[in-house]
Amino acid sequence: MAVRILIRRRVPESKARKMLPLFKKMRQMATAQAGYISGETLRNCDDPEEFLVISTWQSIADWENWLKSPDRQKTHGKIDDLLGGETLYEAFYSGFTE
Repeated sequence: MAVRILIRRRVPESKARKMLPLFKKMRQMATAQAGYISGETLRNCDDPEEFLVISTWQSIADWENWLKSPDRQKTHGKIDDLLGGETLYEAFYSGFTE
């Protein structure tokens, strides 16, 4: 069953230019992963420092494999170092199940 992953980050405007290449790299790597379906990055209209990334995966296992991959962890480490803040993750199944 498909899952949607919500990733929230705060990106201070002073760091936005340095973050853009890291966001792009993360997206490029994700698109090559087994089970990746789609993704988009949104910026909060009322708070321009808040970003929401929504990605869709074929299964929670596919997402977890990507989350644990060494390449992702390396790039995510650079993001964390730059931002110095917490990245919040939430996973949701698509639709209803019985």
